[in-house]
Amino acid sequence: MAYRDRILDLRKDRRFKYILIFKNHGEAAGASLEHTHSQLIALPVVPKRVREEVDGARAHYNFKERCIFCDIIRQETEKSARLIAENQAFAVLAPFAPRFPFEIWIIPKMHQCAFEESQKPEFEQLAPILKDMLSRLDRVLEWPAYNYIIHTAPIGESTEDYYHWHLEIMPKLTKVAGFEWGTGFYINPTPPEESAKFLREAAQPPAAPTDALQKGGLEPA
Repeated sequence: MAYRDRILDLRKDRRFKYILIFKNHGEAAGASLEHTHSQLIALPVVPKRVREEVDGARAHYNFKERCIFCDIIRQETEKSARLIAENQAFAVLAPFAPRFPFEIWIIPKMHQCAFEESQKPEFEQLAPILKDMLSRLDRVLEWPAYNYIIHTAPIGESTEDYYHWHLEIMPKLTKVAGFEWGTGFYINPTPPEESAKFLREAAQPPAAPTDALQKGGLEPA
């Protein structure tokens, strides 16, 4: 909710074209402070990578007359091989062609182009599923450094039909080196189906009741 409120306030300033929210966790992910924190940067231009993603989503819509992210959710939930988890409002998956091992996308099931246009019930569903995914990464990968980024629509553009906000989590398990910088291609040694399987199996089982609760000696708080 704090993210949403800050974006809603900043987008009133006509100088800004894009508002980026991200978190760097761990030194390998670029974190400069030890305590946990996330960052918000308002930009006077739309970043190149954002423009490419928005333009790609528009091209898919012009060809299929459907949102590409809605198509992804539908296909991944049907096949389940790359689906990690879901709740009423969000699907969590390992993307088809991930750049990094154990890359995770959290996508709202309801079509919405801008993160800040989501409502309180959706954020109440986002918080626990994000926490759950970060906890699973810790269990599977032993507390990795990671980045997460909220991908949302540029300010003042009519992207309602074809763009779909989402959150991407990228553990820092491999290094971006000369090949990646020189080509824009990424080498990922871990298939997304394998990543999804490990993360599904890392779901925290419900805590067993204590002896006292089993015997009826204590009431749950």
